[in-house]
Amino acid sequence: MSENTINELTKESAVDANKLDFILDIPLNVTVELGRTKLLVKDILQLNQGAVVELSKMAGEPLDVFVNSKLVARGEAVVVNEKFAIRLVDIVSPNERMERML
Repeated sequence: MSENTINELTKESAVDANKLDFILDIPLNVTVELGRTKLLVKDILQLNQGAVVELSKMAGEPLDVFVNSKLVARGEAVVVNEKFAIRLVDIVSPNERMERML
């Protein structure tokens, strides 16, 4: 590959990156889901402080990470500076995202 070709590719990449700059400041909602459950209204009304609600996921299972309600990754809970955080362990492939839409 010639130096001119490399320079042209570098310029094209820079132009493509500049085209995307306008979306970098768009806010997105990121949600991490620990698990789910369904309860009846009467069960909700009986909840009090200290109540335990069983969720669908088993302990140790990866947590789901959603961006604008779309599953994008899975991860594990960690603590950073005394705050909960998530370490991403798997990014959902484009094929899997398409399968979930159907």
